[in-house]
Amino acid sequence: MNLGFQLFSEKGISGIVIKKMAEKLKVNKSSFYWHFKTKKEFVRQLIEFWISIETEQIISLTNTENLAIQKFKALIRLAYKKMPNQDFIFYLKRYAQKEKEIKDIIDKVDLQRIGFIERLLKEMGYSEQDAKIKSSLLYKHLIGYHEMIKYQKQNKNYEDEVKMELNQFIKY
Repeated sequence: MNLGFQLFSEKGISGIVIKKMAEKLKVNKSSFYWHFKTKKEFVRQLIEFWISIETEQIISLTNTENLAIQKFKALIRLAYKKMPNQDFIFYLKRYAQKEKEIKDIIDKVDLQRIGFIERLLKEMGYSEQDAKIKSSLLYKHLIGYHEMIKYQKQNKNYEDEVKMELNQFIKY
């Protein structure tokens, strides 16, 4: 899964070449097909892996905090931290243009993430309407932020920089 995640993040679906993956892992091709019946099934498992580490794990870690403001700060620290394989979503969205099922999954994940932020903002005291708007803005900011720093080294004080920007519309 880790190799597939890395390769998909580098080249998208064209990076998932079973023969090359098997060679790199020093296994035969039939081993792959013993675990995954098809390449499409493997990609589906990669997406589940991505959802697990990039959404569910972040939400879970955020929810370990007690106070809403602590949860929000944890979310910012985790979501804005530059991670390897950031281009996975870029290539996944490109792949989704041809695969409606994948597009539906991405849409569901986006709604899950925005919904989590919205609930957190309500917990912090924002009205329902403000939380709805601000959660969408924060999510769009997050996507733009990662796109902007894609080819740069992230500053050690990224949390302070993000806070300064976010405080223009979310005070924390």
